[in-house]
Amino acid sequence: MDDRLDDAPATTAARAADWNTPLLTTTITAALLRGALDLERTAHGVLPHRLPARARAQCSDGQLAMAESQPSGVRLAFRTRATTVELDTLRTKMAYHGAPPRPDGVYDLLVDGRLAGQASVTGGNVLMVDMATGSAETRPGPVGTVRFSGLPDRVKDLEIWLPYNEITQLVALRTDAPIEPLPDGGRRRWLHHGSSISHGSNAASPSTTWPALAASAGGVELTNLGLGGNALLDPFTARTLRDRPADLISIKIGINLVNTDLMRLRAFGPAVHGFLDTIREGHPTTPLLVVSPLLCPIHEDTPGPSAPDFGSLSEGRLTFRAAGDPAERAAGKLTLGVIRDELARIVKQRAAEDPHLHHLDGRELYGEADFAELPLPDQLHPDAAAHRRIGERFAALAFGSGGPFAAETP
Repeated sequence: MDDRLDDAPATTAARAADWNTPLLTTTITAALLRGALDLERTAHGVLPHRLPARARAQCSDGQLAMAESQPSGVRLAFRTRATTVELDTLRTKMAYHGAPPRPDGVYDLLVDGRLAGQASVTGGNVLMVDMATGSAETRPGPVGTVRFSGLPDRVKDLEIWLPYNEITQLVALRTDAPIEPLPDGGRRRWLHHGSSISHGSNAASPSTTWPALAASAGGVELTNLGLGGNALLDPFTARTLRDRPADLISIKIGINLVNTDLMRLRAFGPAVHGFLDTIREGHPTTPLLVVSPLLCPIHEDTPGPSAPDFGSLSEGRLTFRAAGDPAERAAGKLTLGVIRDELARIVKQRAAEDPHLHHLDGRELYGEADFAELPLPDQLHPDAAAHRRIGERFAALAFGSGGPFAAETP
């Protein structure tokens, strides 16, 4: 958690008084949301999606359905004098048989762009996963409420960043003063696609995932299409990137292709070309940055798939191991090293005719020295401190002077 919170919470007495203050209910519409590509009406309220309905209809994979409906980077954004805000939500939280409960998702409240409060909800559904069999069941639960009070009594811009790791149905929004959608501030629109690391896995909170931190540092408006386990060069994802308005685009690909052992080298190269071709159909000259995988020692030279380490699960921890054989590289199996070399080759080849296409080796964001200092707790995903480091480095390399996303000077 970030302990640098502005506008400290109200006292207990003030909170008690706040609970008796009549609140206004505002219908939650797309105009109040940023970072969502679709809004589905449900029996309880509305469910933000990060893939459009047409893309969702083209894949029945449950992991993708869960990942795209976890609202990483999605936030309610509005202007108001309200000093109290309540949000009713129905969450769906993941849990694993034999492992300790996962931390509750966090809601970050930003006031005029600065973190001013954090909270979680209770209740909700639990998606119970059995890693040994791959089966899952949903255990239903009640709607919960997140409440922020004691906010400054002035006109201000509020953003409520939704948990990146919980499917979140938005049920009701209440405030003690009228609200209006936050106007467009004219910031450049950054569209990013990546794996669970981009999605936010193991970050402290939704506004401190590495893409959120980089967007804040770069002064841009983020749409995060980091899809845990699903940066797989799917054509429907490429079409989503093609059709979404953007001033800057980045794609971080590699680790999920190894995790899933999805394809061989023969298919990988043409698939990358096809993915980039599709994006360029809608964004022919938009700065486009291809980011290769961060360092992940278990898969640097060993192919996938990734497999859970059931020994660690019995100890109350979830870690992963590489289940492939290094000798299988000769048959075209992918490793992170192979993928980095191929991505660098492809971008170099295409950049001869596409001067707005760029490449970044992911080990510049997180490499061997970083692993020694901030190891991957489960062998795949960085922790909160590493997210902050990756975000800072991406901001410097991409948005900094001379970077592919650097703002043009007048």
